[in-house]
This record gives sequence, structure tokens and C-alpha cells, in this order.
Amino acid sequence: MKALFLAWQDSITRAWFPVGRLTYDNNWYEFVYIKGAEIAKNDSNFRGIFFPEHEFDKVYRSRELFPVFSHRIMPRSRPDYSNYIQWQNLSQTENNPLVLLSRSGGKKVTDNYEVFPEPERDEDGFYHLYFFIRGLRYMASYNKNRLEKIEVGETLYLLHDSQNDFDSNALMLRTKDFYLLGFCVRYLLDDVFPILQNNSNLVEVKVERVNQPPAPLSMRLLCHLTVKDENYRPFSSPMYEPLAVPVLG
Repeated sequence: MKALFLAWQDSITRAWFPVGRLTYDNNWYEFVYIKGAEIAKNDSNFRGIFFPEHEFDKVYRSRELFPVFSHRIMPRSRPDYSNYIQWQNLSQTENNPLVLLSRSGGKKVTDNYEVFPEPERDEDGFYHLYFFIRGLRYMASYNKNRLEKIEVGETLYLLHDSQNDFDSNALMLRTKDFYLLGFCVRYLLDDVFPILQNNSNLVEVKVERVNQPPAPLSMRLLCHLTVKDENYRPFSSPMYEPLAVPVLG
């Protein structure tokens, strides 16, 4: 994995905006703002992340991972680090910061940022993304109890939540026997929703890992989403276009 996107949420409207792209190659980290940052600035007064300068048309480069990202990685010295990595279905020896961030999402209670991966096409032409199901705490107790019987490899189905007050494109995830488990991550909606409308068979979601307590609800169910559309180009809309010319790929 060589690239991640950074997203920012307006704390008032709760709207999410992709605002930047992080890449790593040849021992250099590079960050550029993308057009989503301009939209967030105009719509929600987004001021940029905590670099020494806040120029949206500048390429930022560093040998070290920028603090806005490194502070989102749990230190190995934490006593619960082993469980944390296991819940994400990663190897205990995994040390690639981009992999660690992409699987966890890098959410913190102290700010409104989140990260998500830029997927790469596999040898079959498919794209794969892993994410933890969202909003489980809002589900009825009988839906939460379904987790006790859910199995790795079980297929989940995307359901359009058209009456969602915050996002009319929201996608819920349900089991084959119609238990609602929560929501698909927001950053996939603009990309995946059009594919589902045209041919739902091109998008597949399966259970990758089930974590029982003491895992928090936010990490109880890890999903594996596969897009089988050969015409799909992830995060290729104008919102993701860089505002500066990247040095790295």
C-alpha cells in the first residue's frame, strides 16, 4: 500500500470531505491537498491541517510520517496493542504505517479526521477494501445480538437507507435473514452507490472478522468489500484531484 486519503468532518453539519492524499515511496512521505479541501473550505470553513503552513497548493514532503497521521497509530508499548492488531486481522509484525492506518481508520475522539486507503487492483482486476461496520451502537438489541451467531465469510447485503436524515445515499448492511448491523463507511458511498444502482452483483461484502468483547463496538465487525467492475476507478471523481502536482506517484 502506497497511498491514503485524509477526510475531515464538519462538527456542525456532520458532512464529511476528503481533503488530502498521503503517499509513500523511496523513503519519502508526501501530502497534497485535493479539491475536496477547497469544497470544505468554501462550505464549512475548513482551514487545513496542522502543518507549519496551510497553503492548499503546496506539496508537503518529509522523511518522517506527518504528525497528523503518526498520532493515529497506537504505540506498540500499549498493553492492549496485541489485541488491537488482532481485532484488525493484521499480523503482529505488521509495521507499515499506511497499512495500520488504512485498517483502523485512524479515528480519534479529539479531532474530526479519518483516513482511508486508496485501493490497488489485483491480478483479477478487482478492488478490495476492508472497513469496520459503523453505527452498530444505534441498532436495536436484537440486531446486535445477531453478532453472536455471525460467521467469518458470511455474505452481507447493502441496503439503501434513502430516509436517512444525514445522508440520503447512506448504505446499511444486513444479513441474509434481514438483521440490520450498521452502515457502510461514508467514503465508499459516492463511488460504490452508482455501481449498485447499475448492477448490484458487481459489489460483494463478506464478513472478514468478528470480534467479541472486550473489543469496542466500533471494531466488532470487520468487512471485506470487493468491487468486480472492470470499469471502476476508485476515488477518481474531481473531488479527489490534487491541488498541487505530486512528486511521487
